[in-house]
Amino acid sequence: MTITADSPAPAAPTDDAALALPAGAWHSVCNLTDLEPNWGEAALIGGRQIAVFRLATDEVFAVEQRDPATEAHVMARGIVGSRGERRTIASPLHKQVYDLATGERLDAPGTSIAAFPTRVVNGIVQIAA
Repeated sequence: MTITADSPAPAAPTDDAALALPAGAWHSVCNLTDLEPNWGEAALIGGRQIAVFRLATDEVFAVEQRDPATEAHVMARGIVGSRGERRTIASPLHKQVYDLATGERLDAPGTSIAAFPTRVVNGIVQIAA
């Protein structure tokens, strides 16, 4: 399934994270229940492919869909896991491991991937991209 985001979502309840982003940066992507826990889906926001993950805890993360090692758009099919308290995604092709919150590559120095702020408002997953 590929999800296409609609136009920027209206302002949600105010919190520090929302106030730090420019107006109109949030895009409604799907219902939280549309995402299977510990599995990724690809979303298209403004022509950019983004991998979206819902964890078993209902935390939602979004990272660049493009694998920097191969340039293939496959990160939504990566392996969800953790390193200590850090939630991770491993590339499905060569298994490079990235922090889902920051996009930092954890297994070796190398190219990181873009990570995007996410939130769930009234059951709707939103991504700032």
